Amino acid sequence: QVQLVESGGGLVQPGGSLRLSCAASGSIINIGGMLWYRQGSGKERELVASIAGGDSTYYADFVKGRFTISRDNAKNTVYLQMNGLQPEDTAVYYCNADVLASTGPYAYRRRAYWGQGTQVTVSS
Repeated sequence: QVQLVESGGGLVQPGGSLRLSCAASGSIINIGGMLWYRQGSGKERELVASIAGGDSTYYADFVKGRFTISRDNAKNTVYLQMNGLQPEDTAVYYCNADVLASTGPYAYRRRAYWGQGTQVTVSS
């Protein structure tokens, strides 16, 4: 009923930039918080950044000053602008969104949804 689709990953040299997008679609009534996580090879998934429905933001210390999260509510899309990328930023990046969706006539449900992930590789 609700899908999150990430895009924008790829291979970039150290110091380079990428912009990730995550578009939500389906029977969406509204979206609360939207978040970006990442999972490096052999590592646990970690929170990178989040943006609330009211646009307040949070950044993990390891991306402060380099990454910027934003959202376009009209497009149900969250973005992650990543500058100054380093090899340690190599990971699969996942978006997560808190979505209130219609499940049928006069029925709705709020739950968190995950995207499928997009690979970001930082290497020379």
